Parts: sequence; structure tokens; C-alpha cells
Amino acid sequence: MSISFEPLHPVFAAEVRGLDIRQKLDAASAAVVEDAMNRYAVLVFRDQPIDEAQQMAFTRWFGPLDRGFSKVAQRKTRFEDPTMADISNVDLEGRIVSRFDRKLASHFANQLWHSDSSFQPEAAKFSILSSHAVPSRGGETEFADMRAAYDALPEDIKAEIDGLEVEHWALHSRFFLGDTDYSEAQINAIPAVRWPVVRVHPGSKRKTLFIGAHARELVGMPLPEGRVMLLDLLEHSTQAEFVYRHHWRVGDVVMWDNRCTLHRGRRYDLSERRELRRSTTIEAEAPRERVA
Repeated sequence: MSISFEPLHPVFAAEVRGLDIRQKLDAASAAVVEDAMNRYAVLVFRDQPIDEAQQMAFTRWFGPLDRGFSKVAQRKTRFEDPTMADISNVDLEGRIVSRFDRKLASHFANQLWHSDSSFQPEAAKFSILSSHAVPSRGGETEFADMRAAYDALPEDIKAEIDGLEVEHWALHSRFFLGDTDYSEAQINAIPAVRWPVVRVHPGSKRKTLFIGAHARELVGMPLPEGRVMLLDLLEHSTQAEFVYRHHWRVGDVVMWDNRCTLHRGRRYDLSERRELRRSTTIEAEAPRERVA
């Protein structure tokens, strides 16, 4: 059976058919997936219950692995590979945690619109998220196509943001949520980095906005003015016409391109189990500079 793609949204996102990612991939199939990512930015693989080893093997086809926020958090993991992120409300023994447990700080940060690891000197490329337990309602993940959002901006706004740079910092969203209990060493572990507000997506060659919850200020602009502009751009970019909402089923695997999308999780009953596992690759492109 050949690999095919069924669009899930008018401007991006597609369901993949004819490819079992639990099996050993070959270079030709990986190339087809990467080409589809350049077009759709979000790919959904249904009914593929995948284990950790299978997910990591699939991820490695698309670039070096990303450690992301683990560089700052330095917390224990229940997975064999420390680059696998635990997107769940359970502890190391698999028990549902209290809603006051500090682990849920990262859980709530994931409910803000963001691009994985935009605060790093190496940009996150693709993220792969597998579903192992889902609540009875809520807990969806939404994705916004930042290429389509840029295309739809008024021409005067495009001209205004052309050439602007934005600082992304790992703890900006955590501090916003009140999660401030970090040592000086942790705070300094990943300095802020500067990226262009408007980038060219390397796969599709389309212009895309690069903002989100880690973006703390526009360089060279008064802080209040810059943050209001960032909020305006975020509000524009996350209108329904640019957003695909994924309703999870156990066995789903979703892959997305952090270079041209934002995503966020949605609320659900924290007394119910929700277990997702994320692996992420990085790309070679570096930001303009790192800052203190």
C-alpha cells in the first residue's frame, strides 16, 4: 500500500495512511514524510500504539534529538531515554499527581501557545507526540499554521515587523504562571536567544511568524509596546481559520513542525489520567545571538 495523505484542515494538517511507523523505516519513506511535513506541517498517524524504542527510532530519522526544557528542570524521568518528554499528569510510578504537584507547572505551560524549544540556540525541528491514555473529555491539542497567519497579515503590519527580532527565554512562560522556584544555576542554564519575528521556513520556503509563550520582548522596542504587539500577533495567528484541533485517541501519533506552527494542550479533568510522550529533533540553524 502506498503512502497517502488526507487533509484535515483547509490550510494545513493531514492524516497519514499506508505507513506503519512501528516498523523499521527506510530512507524513501522518511523522505516522503519529510516532504509531507513541508506541505502540511502537522501529520496524524492513527491506531499506531508505539513504544518508547519505536518512537525514538522513528524520531531519529529526522535529525538529532532535543533535550528541551530538561536542561533547566533537571528532573528525574520514567523513560530510558532522557530526551523523551513526559507530557502527563502522573508521577514516576505512574500514579495521578495532585493538582498542586509542581510537575503540573510544565503541564499548564503546555496549555499556552508555544513552539517547542524556541528558547534554545538550536531551533526545534519536528516533535512527535504519542498517546497512551486520554481523559473522557477535553485534553485536545491545537495547532496553528504560522505561515498562513503571516500571509493573512495586513501589508502595513508585515512592513512594520519586517526585520524585527524577538527574545525567547525558557522560563518566561513559567514565571508568568507563578512557577519561579529555580536555582540561579537553572535560571542561567539556557540564556535567552534572539530570533527574527519573521523567518523563512526552510522546507516550504514560505514566510512564517516565530512567536509564542517563550517570546518575552521585541528587541529595540519599549517592553510594554513590544509585549502588546506580540499579543496582537498571537491573537491574529490563533484565529479558527488557522487552527487544527486534534481529538486524541489511544494509539494516535502526531508529528508537527515547530518552525512554522504553534501548539497548545487544552484543559481536562485532572483527576483523569492523560499520558502523552514527546520526542523532538533539532535543526542546524542558529538564532541571531544569545543574550544574558
